[in-house]
Order: sequence, then C-alpha cells, then structure tokens
Amino acid sequence: MLQLFKKYSVVIRFIAVFLGSYFLLSVLYNSYLIYSEAQTEFYPDFFTNIVSRQSAAIMEFMGYSIKLEAHETESAIKVFIEDAFLVRVVEGCNSISVIILFVSFILSFFAKKRTTILYILGGSVLIYAMNLIRIALLTIGVYEYLEYTNLMHEIIFPLIIYGTVIILWISWVRVYANLEKNEDQV
Repeated sequence: MLQLFKKYSVVIRFIAVFLGSYFLLSVLYNSYLIYSEAQTEFYPDFFTNIVSRQSAAIMEFMGYSIKLEAHETESAIKVFIEDAFLVRVVEGCNSISVIILFVSFILSFFAKKRTTILYILGGSVLIYAMNLIRIALLTIGVYEYLEYTNLMHEIIFPLIIYGTVIILWISWVRVYANLEKNEDQV
C-alpha cells in the first residue's frame, strides 16, 4: 500500500491540494455571501453589484443607454437597455466561482511562490475582465438578437469563459513543466 502512495504521490498531492483549496475557498466565499445578505449598500453582494456596474459601463461605452435596478423578488440586478428589461445579473454571473476553480487548479501545480502568485493574480484579472465583456456582449446580444438568447447564454458565452480558464490552465502546466525542468537541471 505504501508503494502505491509513493508511486502516485504526485497525483494524490494534486487531488488533495485541488480539493482542499477548492473547499477552503468555497467555504470562504460562501461565508462572504452569507455576510452579504445582511448589508444593503451593494445589493445583492459587493462583487455582483460591481460586476453589474462595470458591465453597464462597457455597454454605455459602446453607445447603449443602460439602467440597473435591484430585482424585487430575487437576489439579482436587472439590466435594461433603452428601458427594456433584458437580463438579470445574479451571484453566479460575477466570475468568483470560476476564479476559485482556476486558483485551486493553479495551486495544485504550485511552482515558485512569486511566479505562482503572479500567474494567479494575472489569470484572475483576465477571467474577471473576460466575464465583464461576456456579460456586456450577452446583454447586447439579447437586445439585438432576442431569438438567440438561449444559444448565447447556454453555449457560446460559457465556452468563452471556460475556454479562457482552460487555456490559462494549459499555459500554466507548460510554465510549470518548464520551471520543474529548469530546477532539475540546476
């Protein structure tokens, strides 16, 4: 049994670090969401609120008249273009869950501290920015091409955000492999 653990120690370490960091970050995020229920300044929570406002700024920059409004019955921000209610931005739209998934994977292949932290920060910013653009384009797409709403929301835009994460993961594994190879040569 000990030989199996030694043989697969890298895989076991990966799984343990991934699951452990994912669990810890998810618990922290869930605690934040529970705490956010009590505050009213940034409805429904700070990150969802700020993502809604930043996405609205992108759409306004593109020439659309945007109005945001707290949803009456859901924890969501309603987004209007030209006074037409189009989409709701809910907690699941703020990219934090995707960033947690990304960070957990990167931590599973922890390399040099500085390199890993910079990659996590850079990748998280890229995912966040891609998400803002995704929400803005999805809202405009619903406004301009209502008949394609399900295709855009269920297929195209998840492909963009998760595709970004997968490309970042693949890039990190390559960076990690090169760092490991360089350390072995030293």
